Amino acid sequence: MPSWADIASPVTLTLALAAATTLVLLLVGTPIAWWLARTRTAWREPIAALVAMPLVLPPTVIGFYLLLALGPNGPGGALASLWGARTLAFSFLGLLIGSLFYSLPFMVQPLRVAFEGLDQDTLDAAATLGAGRVQTFLRVVLGASASGLVTGLILTFAHTVGEFGVVLMIGGNIPGATKVLSISIYDFVERGEWAGAHWLSAGMVVFAFVVVTATMLLDRRFGRLTG
Repeated sequence: MPSWADIASPVTLTLALAAATTLVLLLVGTPIAWWLARTRTAWREPIAALVAMPLVLPPTVIGFYLLLALGPNGPGGALASLWGARTLAFSFLGLLIGSLFYSLPFMVQPLRVAFEGLDQDTLDAAATLGAGRVQTFLRVVLGASASGLVTGLILTFAHTVGEFGVVLMIGGNIPGATKVLSISIYDFVERGEWAGAHWLSAGMVVFAFVVVTATMLLDRRFGRLTG
């Protein structure tokens, strides 16, 4: 059985990464999803395809190009030099940037579907009653799209918790800095410490079951409220 120290640090780091990724993608992904749902430009589907590409690309491919971008010779290295560092790779900030790219479709897709299902008459009624665009979006659009919003939040958080390929490529295995849960399981297996791998893996299985069940229940609940 692994010690508490072997578990506490990866769990804390993983939850911090998942929370930060979910918050940033809520702010970034919501306007992207709204634009994709409402625009009629010919660029809509190519841009939607770019957003969805992490769903089909191998994580190692994404991690490889992010490693180049975040490394000393990429734009990430130039940014890191502002505070005296050489690279954004192998740091928490690098993990966050990688997670944002890799988890983006898990926030955008549910929101886009929810936004596309909105009744235009409801939006027109809000405008007729004098509501501004921001007020209409915050009070009407998000309220009517609660199912997609909750699903996006849950899936983004859960997907970030389970990341492996991308975080391994750009973060490595640095205890307390980049060693998240999935990397800890891999590390236990490499060292032949099967008990530790079993404990963490079993925890991830339970977490995945809870997430999927919660998503289904919430989707049904919000579906009834908005249906």
